[in-house]
Amino acid sequence: MTEDQISFLNLLALRAGEEILKIYAEPFEVENKVDGSPVTKADAAAEEIILAGLAEKFPDIPVVAEEAVEAGKLPAAGARYFLVDPLDGTKEFLKKNGEFTVNIALIEDGHPVFGVVSAPALEEIYWGGEFRENGKTETRAFKGTIANGGISDVAPISVRTPPVDGISVLASRSHLSEETSALISRLSVAEQLNVGSSLKLCWVAAGRADFYPRLAPTMQWDIAAGDAVVRAAGGAVVLASTGEDFVYRVPENARKDDLRNPFFLAAGCRNLLRDVAPAA
Repeated sequence: MTEDQISFLNLLALRAGEEILKIYAEPFEVENKVDGSPVTKADAAAEEIILAGLAEKFPDIPVVAEEAVEAGKLPAAGARYFLVDPLDGTKEFLKKNGEFTVNIALIEDGHPVFGVVSAPALEEIYWGGEFRENGKTETRAFKGTIANGGISDVAPISVRTPPVDGISVLASRSHLSEETSALISRLSVAEQLNVGSSLKLCWVAAGRADFYPRLAPTMQWDIAAGDAVVRAAGGAVVLASTGEDFVYRVPENARKDDLRNPFFLAAGCRNLLRDVAPAA
């Protein structure tokens, strides 16, 4: 991604977040999808903004977006496509705790090469991936503050070395499974933080925590942008079953269920993953 493209995607995430906050501040209705998960008009409004922006700037790249897929619109993605979750953490949105995000990721050959995660209610934004300028490619990750429709206080982020007195573990606030709890109980944990949405991945990337195990269902669009930030910051996201790096694919003639993720582990340090994944 060039600097111009990255700036465009960041601002697109901000615009979607601004629309979400307008709805967040007012009474709104909640509906249930076929799988029982909640959805509001904020999801649709944010996705509409993102899809229009991507179509304008990247007309040749297919977009796999949550609400469009829910409506039966799943394009043939190929090796290069965008993954969009316009409002990750709808349950946190409904609880009014601010822990929801806007996620936009670019996938190339199964790998998340760029991702932006905006948390509009918390006024935080994270982004990272491959920056390409003048024939050179660098992998970097950043955090910024959302202010006055733009981004300020930009600083590079990186994962941290796990503390010797116990790690900081992140778990889902609304989707904590028994399997995840059992895994955490086997570790030397100094602190467990329950947080909503893809913020958990961003916190690993920024060195606010060390480990995020997810032994519960997620979809590709839930984690791709945060995964890109983790990898760019020096961390890893791997399959819980094998320890191999997570790979993103949209099979030919795919349906929504084909985009469901296997269980995964995210960590700032691969040595930490060796304790819990067979081949990390």
